Amino acid sequence: MEDRLPRKLAAILFADMAGYSRLSGANEDATHKSLMQNLDVISDSIEGLKGQVVNFAGDAVLAKFDAAVDALGAAVAVQRELAIRSRGLPDDQRIEFRIGVNVGDVIEDRDDIYGDGVNVAARLESLAEPGGICISEAVRTAVGKKLDLNYEDMGKQRLKNIEEPVRAYKVVMATEERPKDNEPATTTLVLPDKPSIAVLPFTNLTGDPEQELFADGLADEIITGLSRVSGLFVISHNSTMMYKGRLIDVRDVGREQGVRYVLEGGIRKSGNDIKVTAQLIDSVSGLHVWAEQYKRNLSDIFAVQEDITHNVVVELQVKLVTGERAREWAVGTKNIEAWELATQSKALVEKHVRDDLLIARRHLKRAIELDSGYSAAWTFLGWTYWEEAYWRWSPDTEKALEQAHDCVERAQSVNSPYPGSYGLLGNILMLRGEMNDAIAMCEKGVEIAPNDSSLLALLATVLIYSGRANEAIPKLQRAIRMCPFPPGWYLALLGQAYHLDNKNKAAISALNNAIEREPDSALARGWLASALVESGDLDLARKICRTTLEIEPSISAHSLVEGLTSKSDYDRVVANLVAAGLPE
Repeated sequence: MEDRLPRKLAAILFADMAGYSRLSGANEDATHKSLMQNLDVISDSIEGLKGQVVNFAGDAVLAKFDAAVDALGAAVAVQRELAIRSRGLPDDQRIEFRIGVNVGDVIEDRDDIYGDGVNVAARLESLAEPGGICISEAVRTAVGKKLDLNYEDMGKQRLKNIEEPVRAYKVVMATEERPKDNEPATTTLVLPDKPSIAVLPFTNLTGDPEQELFADGLADEIITGLSRVSGLFVISHNSTMMYKGRLIDVRDVGREQGVRYVLEGGIRKSGNDIKVTAQLIDSVSGLHVWAEQYKRNLSDIFAVQEDITHNVVVELQVKLVTGERAREWAVGTKNIEAWELATQSKALVEKHVRDDLLIARRHLKRAIELDSGYSAAWTFLGWTYWEEAYWRWSPDTEKALEQAHDCVERAQSVNSPYPGSYGLLGNILMLRGEMNDAIAMCEKGVEIAPNDSSLLALLATVLIYSGRANEAIPKLQRAIRMCPFPPGWYLALLGQAYHLDNKNKAAISALNNAIEREPDSALARGWLASALVESGDLDLARKICRTTLEIEPSISAHSLVEGLTSKSDYDRVVANLVAAGLPE
């Protein structure tokens, strides 16, 4: 029997630079330097997901992994980071790689690997587009739904020197196409009269889904820091999240968000080490204004965040007024675990769903155990109790409101309170009927963080319930300008304000848009029904109220408008809702 070399099942990644000869012919030195830098990027991504670089062959890389999910995750991380590094560069300086990934038997000999498993990966690489990934059916089956990816079936492919055809798949990373409900408005947004910026979601360069929240939290903290600077116009986190996971052109971001500058970056977390890249780009010219790379210990993440914020302010030549510099660098905690828990909880609180609030509450209590002076965590915890009181999910609403108030007091007991705590306090006072103080607190929050769209929307809420809907409308319009793709509750508030200001056509439009964003919003549906009654469409109003009761069976005409201080507004909307079929 012929001796047979031992074989091992492995996942193989093969990456090769596209157009190396052409680029090298144009500028050999620059191309070689860029290639070396990009090979370092590829190596970092491979090693960050438990892979091993087996061989560098000129402009190609061969690596092996024990698991297919790690090999594909590394391929995605490589393409995302290379896309960030090359964005805005002219074609004659842009370096792109094709990547093939396969699972198969390999022969290990003299620190190298051989065999059909490797050959198939190399042939799949040649089928990929520059900047793209092509995988075998074996990889597709092994990965399943473990990664947030889409795939295009390329059918069975005849590969050079491979006996049997191989079914191949093109990898479509996250959602390269914009979701239909996030399509940009056709109107052109006018640039503000001050430096304007959108901070894109930072890319998770590890390919590990568990690190997505860490990357999102970093971008959100930078937005929070910039929003406190009055000399800037900053787009809301809610609006820029639509770009998460997409390969986009910053010039499109500039047009869609109505800003001059875009900050983008990526983060890789491996054990106690982090690597963060960040770059500021002029969205009109596509040119880089500033770029930096940080390789630090995990405990330095907050220093990195502050440095990025500082550099943006410096590069945009923003003059800080008295007191802003201290607020700009203020951070809520130095405890990484507490920060991650609060970041995760903020996303849950903003869903306004009872079960999610209870999960968030557990996380936030743990965050506070880790850092009792964490102002943002106390604020988010307070919102979980406020929601219970507002929606009457608690059997003792007054106790829930007291718990929310206790959280605010703890949030504001630190030297640099989280600005959102003033918005929460204002809304607590609103439910207690202390409208003048409620407005004053919300205005203080806006003064501290003038670019925080959610604080403007919370101020508008108090104005609406104070009988000053006409004053709330411009506040909400400004909040939506800061967040061109706003959450549903902004639009619902705008619809309420229009309706109370007797602008029912505009109210119906805004409320319909709110329902498109949040189909289960009983609040938006109820106010839409009231506006439709006054517009003469009683049948449609009744249909909407039936759906509203299916969503929230406990809702009533009085509970929907509870808190309105204007008796005429209160009686008017209640009468409309009763006519439309809501129980009184």
